[in-house]
Amino acid sequence: MKRIALLRERNAPSASTGAHCPASGLWTPDQSPDEAHTFFEGQVFPAFQGMPTVWRRRAAGQD
Repeated sequence: MKRIALLRERNAPSASTGAHCPASGLWTPDQSPDEAHTFFEGQVFPAFQGMPTVWRRRAAGQD
């Protein structure tokens, strides 16, 4: 069974370069909010265009 703390982390709306992806889905870098990338839970967020960034989870149905 997952710990409560892990469940809260899964719902995190953002994460930084180098952090593990808390939930699978579409994520956008702060520098380019129109550009979406697919990440799977547990993947490490990369830098964007060679610079560290904050990745934000895109809401379902958001285009």
